[in-house]
Amino acid sequence: MSEQRDRWAELTAGQAGEEYARRFARLAESGHDIHGEAAFCTTLLEPASRVLDAGCGTGRIAIRLAELGHHCTGVDIDSSMLAVARRDAPSQEWLPGDLARLDALGLEPRFDLVLAAGNVIPLLAPGTESTVVRQLSAALRPGGLLVTGMGLDAAHLPLPEPPVTLAEFDHWCAQAGLVLRQRCATWSGDPYTEGCGYAVSVHARPAR
Repeated sequence: MSEQRDRWAELTAGQAGEEYARRFARLAESGHDIHGEAAFCTTLLEPASRVLDAGCGTGRIAIRLAELGHHCTGVDIDSSMLAVARRDAPSQEWLPGDLARLDALGLEPRFDLVLAAGNVIPLLAPGTESTVVRQLSAALRPGGLLVTGMGLDAAHLPLPEPPVTLAEFDHWCAQAGLVLRQRCATWSGDPYTEGCGYAVSVHARPAR
């Protein structure tokens, strides 16, 4: 996210970490599967793959992927979220960073998969979306995958209306040299059809 105030910061004032963690803890205690994103990504990965969780929040997904044997780096601009991630998994790599300036972190284009779940794209600062997609693409190795999840209507967003369309997102991906490989309606892999309120997209950076 960027120096321009992002939509997530407008909603939370940068103080959401503990409540966000409690929310998922309550879901887990009530029997909900809170690891759908990690399970989805695992089907796309070879063992011990390198994963960048962009907009990692409290680290829920990156921690689970590390438990499954992958090497995960988390990046987020919200210090309250990163504080929870560091507390829960102190041995993992958690970096404070602006996704629009991901290159400033000095990350090499070495990741097998870059993940932007949890409505990261719709909650970016307005006008930075194409830059962020380009930065995420640049972090991928040739043949690497960008996996995103984003709400497409108010029912699937913490916003009154969607700020980003799927067509716009695909256009930004194409500009960044990415090719759409797969699209689902849920992290469980349900087929995507026109008009779905949520989209899980897998874009690939072509191999050289």
